[in-house]
Amino acid sequence: MGIFSSLFGGGKKKKVSKETVETRGVHMPDLNLPIDEKFTIHFKKNGGKFLYCDSLDEVSEALKNIMEENHWEETPFFVMDKRLEEKFAKESISFTHKLNDSAVFFTTCEHLIAQNGSILVCSNQLKEKKLSELPENVIVFATTSQLVESIGEGLKAIKKKYRQGIPANITTIKHFQATNENADDFLTYGSSSKHLYLILLEDL
Repeated sequence: MGIFSSLFGGGKKKKVSKETVETRGVHMPDLNLPIDEKFTIHFKKNGGKFLYCDSLDEVSEALKNIMEENHWEETPFFVMDKRLEEKFAKESISFTHKLNDSAVFFTTCEHLIAQNGSILVCSNQLKEKKLSELPENVIVFATTSQLVESIGEGLKAIKKKYRQGIPANITTIKHFQATNENADDFLTYGSSSKHLYLILLEDL
């Protein structure tokens, strides 16, 4: 992956400063940018925070840092995906299935959309709930293989993956801070601003 390994990885690749990424995003068209770099620029523009991880040990450290930063050590995480709960069962996190018992929603996603820096989710993550019903604070665990160029490509991948039955409640989480901009596509209709962390695990 281009910018992830440059920004956060080791090796012989030259590291790129935060200012360089932001300046490039503002002053240069992103048509020819690598998919990972394009996602990074748009995701940050939306107000999201992400932590890039090379291993599950780094994922554990990222979770710990998020909890300490926000004083969530005693806050149970609301989860609707049992597989996610099982995956992180050994972490010092308590989980709850009761929405009203938590200020933090911990979830996976279907895809990361480079075109606008949004996060594509569906009923596999949300069940029948609307984004506006979920806690204001969201932590998304995803992998670099979930990056796709556009919403259309993400929808096509969902259709291919779930041939036996396309999941319902497909939407995107796009606004990670207060914004005056109106939703620019039907998938963000009715969404609300979320304080969002993305923990991104390299799996390619």
